[in-house]
Amino acid sequence: MPRVVVLDYGFGNIRSAERALQRVGADVEVTADHRAALDADGLVVPGVGAFAACMAGLDAIKGGRLIGQRLAGGRPVLGICVGMQILFERGIEHGVRTEGCGEWPGTVERLEAPVVPHMGWNTVRAPEGTKLFAGLDADTRYYFVHSYGVRKWELDSSSGTIKAPLVTWAEHGGDEFVAAVENGPLWATQFHPEKSGDAGAQLLENWLKSFA
Repeated sequence: MPRVVVLDYGFGNIRSAERALQRVGADVEVTADHRAALDADGLVVPGVGAFAACMAGLDAIKGGRLIGQRLAGGRPVLGICVGMQILFERGIEHGVRTEGCGEWPGTVERLEAPVVPHMGWNTVRAPEGTKLFAGLDADTRYYFVHSYGVRKWELDSSSGTIKAPLVTWAEHGGDEFVAAVENGPLWATQFHPEKSGDAGAQLLENWLKSFA
């Protein structure tokens, strides 16, 4: 039974994530304790609300450093919703720029769609070779609720010296945005697997299988 910590920094569907992970066989602890988070087999970084507020909460517990320490040791981390967004370099909300964790280059910005927020069920376009979406059909729908996203993938992997991340895309109102990323030990989803029913459970199980 893999041990998973859901990072409690004041923002996120903590209990929903806890129950969803327990459903697929994880031993889950909700905590902000660094030692527990470092020692766990997997770390989940949830997030809801504003980018700046989530970063303030993460900074208060030195969560960015914690994420970096885990990744430096090849230890799995899963970001969810704003927990994915804060992994990028920056977020811009109402003209205010906030620095993110900087694990990936890129900007979180307001979606350019006729109707915002993007709320409800949507399909995604997963790349070939994905492990996160293994066993899930292309017409499977996942639950989104957000007004901001990463509309341009900026990591240059053209050198070929490292394995390029697998980037999954989604579309809302004609605007495309990053729906998920698989990058070594760092995976993330813009949608909420813990609110996506059986499909979300399969996805979380795929994450656990990647390191269990």
